[in-house]
Amino acid sequence: MKSKRILVYVLLFIGGITMLIPFIWLMLSSFKSNSEIIGYPPTFFPEKFTFMHYLNINEKFNVGRFFANSIYLSTVKTVIAVYTSLLCGYVLAKFQFKGKKILFGIVLFSMMIPYIITVIPLYDMITSFGWKDKYIAIIAPTMLSSFGIFMMRQYIVNGVPDELLEAARMDGAGEFRIFHTMVIPLCINMISALSIFLFLWNWEDFLWPYLVLNSQEKFPLAVALNMFSGKNTTNFGGLFATSAVTIIPVVAVYFFFQKRFIEGISMSGIK
Repeated sequence: MKSKRILVYVLLFIGGITMLIPFIWLMLSSFKSNSEIIGYPPTFFPEKFTFMHYLNINEKFNVGRFFANSIYLSTVKTVIAVYTSLLCGYVLAKFQFKGKKILFGIVLFSMMIPYIITVIPLYDMITSFGWKDKYIAIIAPTMLSSFGIFMMRQYIVNGVPDELLEAARMDGAGEFRIFHTMVIPLCINMISALSIFLFLWNWEDFLWPYLVLNSQEKFPLAVALNMFSGKNTTNFGGLFATSAVTIIPVVAVYFFFQKRFIEGISMSGIK
């Protein structure tokens, strides 16, 4: 039994190191010169450390503006999607009404539809609404998350006692008061877990903002990174340095919610 546990830990360690190698290579390459990055044979550690790419980020790249755009969009999209997911998940978990199973089936079915299939019809809708080059075009399509609704529903089914809700109703509490004062606090672990998922997906979203935004000053970081690729050359050093900076918020969010993230996933029924 002990040897089996040691083997599991060894395999997990190897898997963790394997997944970290690209990240470590990115960080180390951001301290290399462009000639060394594209040179052959490739090097893992820099032959000569240089901070030139980090020092020159703001000279050729308005990283502060793009960083603020990404923070704003990712935060707004995540907060709205988490709230609507929690509300819809609560309704599907604790209320009985005609067509409930069909509605939940639609939620599950929508999770199976590849995102790329919806891009063209969604783009036509955004264009007809006159939302091109506006943040509403990025925020509106993500206000509902089928994945978030499913996770919240699975968590609330067993995580929120029916007796507690009935007691609150007997005391005269309305449904929205119950939802905001009882359901939300009881689901804080799953809220943290879902927030990490959604924030990460929103932070690294490239295709949709790239299609609907035209003004450079509105670009999030994921889209703005494409500016490092010129017509004939690519500034790999600047690209790697900026990419390293963009990872910081994601890592910070994960470490801040790490404990609640693990608790939320373990209690949600998602294996």
